[in-house]
Amino acid sequence: MRVLENLEPKKVFEYFEDLCSIPHGSGNIKEISDYCVNFAEKHGLEYIQDKWNNVIIKKNASAGYENSPTVILQGHLDMVCEKTAASNIDFLKDGLSLRLNGDFVSADGTTLGGDDGIAVAMALSVLDDNSALHPPLEVLFTTDEETGMYGADGLDASLLNGKILLNIDSEDEGILTVGCAGGARAEIVKTFNFEAPEKTKKIVISGLLGGHSGVEINKNRHNANKLMAEFLNRIPNVKLAGISGGAKDNVIPNRCECYVYTDCDLTEKSKQFIKDKYSDSDPNLQITVTDGEMLPVIGEKGTREIIDLICALPNGVQKMSEQIKDLVQTSLNLGVLKIENDNLYCTFSVRSSVNAEKFELLKKLENTANEYGAQYSDHGHYPAWEYRENSPLRDTMVKTFEKLYGGKPTVDVIHAGLECGIFCDKIDGLDAVSFGPDLFDIHTVNERLSVSSVQRTYEYLCETLKNLR
Repeated sequence: MRVLENLEPKKVFEYFEDLCSIPHGSGNIKEISDYCVNFAEKHGLEYIQDKWNNVIIKKNASAGYENSPTVILQGHLDMVCEKTAASNIDFLKDGLSLRLNGDFVSADGTTLGGDDGIAVAMALSVLDDNSALHPPLEVLFTTDEETGMYGADGLDASLLNGKILLNIDSEDEGILTVGCAGGARAEIVKTFNFEAPEKTKKIVISGLLGGHSGVEINKNRHNANKLMAEFLNRIPNVKLAGISGGAKDNVIPNRCECYVYTDCDLTEKSKQFIKDKYSDSDPNLQITVTDGEMLPVIGEKGTREIIDLICALPNGVQKMSEQIKDLVQTSLNLGVLKIENDNLYCTFSVRSSVNAEKFELLKKLENTANEYGAQYSDHGHYPAWEYRENSPLRDTMVKTFEKLYGGKPTVDVIHAGLECGIFCDKIDGLDAVSFGPDLFDIHTVNERLSVSSVQRTYEYLCETLKNLR
């Protein structure tokens, strides 16, 4: 029995459940890309699947809209894969186990992938509905958005004719996003030498909320990787054997574990650390210490260099906007921290709506790396999406919202990165708006999608298409 089969809009949730049954974490998107191709073939629609596994599906205008400008509907195919320690899912081959609790759809012990599976489901539903009124459509599904917007970056934009873009990749109903930050990925690598094995202790920091490094970066949530370095900094004569925290650079890590050799009693130190670091934003912070294994360790000097490096690296909000209230202007997130072989890896997501500040922050990371004898690199750059003073699309969407719901939507610029910035850079004169239904705690195992919000947002999408003529 399908979990979502009795929900409305029926087709939207039917396609969403199909998508959830297909493994589609970033970097593992061929099967879900082929699913979209099969959909197009089944419905007799023109399509293109490029070398990045981006898919474009085209549909002619409905009667009376033949002379209307082409509209691009867009969402991304990949999802962030996070799971609880108890979950045995293999994201490379297993689908999600969906749960329905009142108004909310979630997944059992994992992220849901509502970001951005619900966009794909809505777009497929529009294509499947021959009674819908709409201009010529180009439905674009991109790949590997969550790890660097690589599909959007690689897309040949000459394959698209549209100059109007509806991006369905926002997580707050009633908010029209019309600008976003640009960003990049940065990595710092420090090489060291192991010494003879010692009997270690395992330290685990857990219980943190984590979250999206663009959406939640201003909520004062602790970063488990930074906390671990701060805790280790309090331990005398410590030798590090291993460390691992976070899986994605754009996710605030909620757990970090390490193995250390020390003759220090860690019980009182952990209690005092929790007391010192307690905050309302992360009230469930925990530190557990258990006996570890016999493991090769890094000497005290090398361990101290690693701890000092991690402590010195900037993290979190660096500057707030002076023009837009409560908008983060520049930030970074130490999302992945790990030791593999003889190297320590520190991976960051860096964001700013001011390009000069983005490069200044990357330079600060590079200088810090050099100071501590580490190597630095950056990649995955994407441009900011600048606010457009004159936007007929935005005007139409505001009027449509007012007519449907009797109030004005919020028009906003966000700190998180969106593919709209890349598309606006590629397509001259593109008029774009991003919107979507209510999604909560995306990129975490607590992610959930509001059913009633999906119903309203899909109605809003269809009515907006009807009014774009």
